[in-house]
Amino acid sequence: MNIVVTGGTGFVGQRLTDQLVKEGHHVYILTRSPDKHTDSGQVTFVGWLKDEYHPARELPNVQAIVNLAGESLNSGRWTEEKKREILDSRIQATEGVLDLIEQLDSKPEVLVNASAVGFYGQSKTKTFTEETEKPGNDFLANVVEEWEKRASKAENSGVRTVFVRFGIILGEEGALPKMILPYKFMIGGNLGSGEQWMSWIHIDDVVGLIDFSIHQKEIRGPLNGTAPNPHRNKDFGRTLGDVLNRPHWIPAPAFALKIALGDMSTLLLDGQSVIPKKALEQGYSFHYPDLKPALESILHE
Repeated sequence: MNIVVTGGTGFVGQRLTDQLVKEGHHVYILTRSPDKHTDSGQVTFVGWLKDEYHPARELPNVQAIVNLAGESLNSGRWTEEKKREILDSRIQATEGVLDLIEQLDSKPEVLVNASAVGFYGQSKTKTFTEETEKPGNDFLANVVEEWEKRASKAENSGVRTVFVRFGIILGEEGALPKMILPYKFMIGGNLGSGEQWMSWIHIDDVVGLIDFSIHQKEIRGPLNGTAPNPHRNKDFGRTLGDVLNRPHWIPAPAFALKIALGDMSTLLLDGQSVIPKKALEQGYSFHYPDLKPALESILHE
């Protein structure tokens, strides 16, 4: 297959590209700076989102598009400007994908659009599946709702569209290195009350679910990209400390995190219990359904 990937130079994008190439697909990575990258046998970099680039003219018939582009939630304090960048980067990339689809003579079969469990808002008591249709009412929920609403327009072109709502992605990059830092200094512990849910997923299953979504034609709409066993923060932290052979004992007070991080503290202090009901029903087999083996695979490599 010929598969287009946006955000292909990021952590998830690189891992996904490696997997798709192993499977024999040709990956076309859309980037604003194609000159900074070197093509290989099965990977081609194509310019986009600038007036001088016309990706529709350079691409062959494309069977799938994976849209991973968007400003990181973890990079810097959430000022009002940062919030605008978080939303605008996702909307701009998604609109760019929709424009590309419109210009292609032969439409792709599927668009897999990255999304987030932030859609559901926060709760310490509820459990969410894809059957939960009402979004939360906070900043992240509003971002995700708008993001998915834009991506869903691909259906108007006859393109099957999947929104993979990812939880906390565990891997060598991303959130995990920041999470383990206090444990390295022997000061790991609960974040706030420790009662907030953490819906997590191993990077191998991130790649696996995207790949699964491309090929499983029955899947469309929301797909929860989380492991089937979420944990409360206090239990996640104890497991992490156990894997690192470090104590889990010094809590980080919620007020201190709010002072240090501002609105961004919601990523640490709030959460939701999210179950990947649709993936399980469609027969996806998780590489890492349980937390401890997932952490060990990353931290003991």
